[in-house]
Amino acid sequence: VPNHIIHGIKGQSLVIPVEYDVRSKVDDIQGNWEFKKLNDNHYKHLVTFRNDLFIYDMCMEFKKKFKLHPPNASLLITDLDTMEEGEYKITVNVQMKAMVTDEKMIQVTVNVPASKPVIQIIPMSEIVEDLHNVTLRCSVEFGTNIEYQWLHDGRVLQGNHRHNFYENNSVLYISPVKKEDIGNYICMVKNAISQNQSDPTAVNVFYGPYNLTVNSDKGLKTDKVFTVHAGEPTLFHCSADSNPPNTYVWIRKQNNETEKIKTGPNFLVNSHDIAQKEEYMCHAYNNVTKKEEQAQFTLIIVFMDKEKMAQKEKLVSSLEVLTVISVFIILSMLVVFFWKTCHPRTGHEDAKEDFGIYEFIVIPGTSETAQLSSKSLSEPDSVQAQDLHTAIYDVIRHLPESSSQGLLK
Repeated sequence: VPNHIIHGIKGQSLVIPVEYDVRSKVDDIQGNWEFKKLNDNHYKHLVTFRNDLFIYDMCMEFKKKFKLHPPNASLLITDLDTMEEGEYKITVNVQMKAMVTDEKMIQVTVNVPASKPVIQIIPMSEIVEDLHNVTLRCSVEFGTNIEYQWLHDGRVLQGNHRHNFYENNSVLYISPVKKEDIGNYICMVKNAISQNQSDPTAVNVFYGPYNLTVNSDKGLKTDKVFTVHAGEPTLFHCSADSNPPNTYVWIRKQNNETEKIKTGPNFLVNSHDIAQKEEYMCHAYNNVTKKEEQAQFTLIIVFMDKEKMAQKEKLVSSLEVLTVISVFIILSMLVVFFWKTCHPRTGHEDAKEDFGIYEFIVIPGTSETAQLSSKSLSEPDSVQAQDLHTAIYDVIRHLPESSSQGLLK
């Protein structure tokens, strides 16, 4: 018998396989199948076989349900039902040189595939931290021998002093509920032949406020003291961890009295309109949990002397001038670059530019001549060479009358 536990599906056929392990010639094989339910102590006879002859029990309860499955002594159970769940025993007698007897027991379970589970949450109304308990109940429409498991945000949920499981883990009880219990819960179900899971069920917990803080966009913060320069408007922001969001109130403290000055998370202070030192308070309140928290802070206005203010204004003015000059230079370079790109030079374009005075310097003992160009004259004259070792000047007096006349004779 290959398997000692076989899981069947209700309504389907099931074969309990039996294999012979005989290494010598067998003259005669005889055996029988017996069955007892889980809570019974006695076996009931099902079928007897000898070689190819099958003898079924006369009881009609078993006659149509159990059959031998040739070519060996495997047992076929048709239309499996929960009534057939239990222990099966096969006994085989083999006649060789001597009689050999063996028997095996096989456990058969009858299972129904698990349907999609559904989660019910209690209570359905608002759930407040430290005030309420939560019950999550998982159920299936059909399925047998179901095992349950809970997931919280994709992680397997383990039992602890606040999380308890009941009714074969199908019920999850959280007491008291906390902020960290917020998230999606999934119920996993499985049995020997199937597994399934529920849709995520969200648990929302109202909590807070926690960790109330006050920050500003300008100035220096030291502990609960903000220092800002005179003339600078400063935006303060109050925040706290809370569900649902808090209601914020800004309060000024002066002469042992308090004055409500604004509601909302933001508070803009114009330093021109307040004293050099002011006491403020941000008050956060959760309308559902009925909890509140407050944060006090001091605002100090620092006035800059005239010399520092003048230096600051001078620095700003210098930066503005440098910025304007830099932009002008960049634009000028771009204009020149684009002009040259659109008007490229092609080489020697006008012969009139060649007219002028030329100086030739002759160095004795060499054949090289350096040519330097000087500015053109409006009334050129001709000067012959005075010294072969100094210079020769040649002035072109007249422009050519037509393009066909040579420039040099």
